[in-house]
Amino acid sequence: MSDQLGFQTRHFSLNNPQGEGQDDVPNLLRRLASTLEEMGRIEIRDLVLHDDTDDEGNPWPYVTVYYDYVQDEEPPQPTAYGQF
Repeated sequence: MSDQLGFQTRHFSLNNPQGEGQDDVPNLLRRLASTLEEMGRIEIRDLVLHDDTDDEGNPWPYVTVYYDYVQDEEPPQPTAYGQF
């Protein structure tokens, strides 16, 4: 049996607030860009745009970001649950 190397990475998901405009992908991408800038220097491993719906069946896309902090920097401390 061969040795397997493990790989761990951080991730988070982001969507627009529920309600009018929840399906606005350009706005979602602007919010994502702003969030990434606030996080500082990170290495993006992958970005995935998901097509989801709310309980009423209305479109509600979200993005999942897989990332790591740059090796020589300390990660920022969150200011609130899930927020940087």
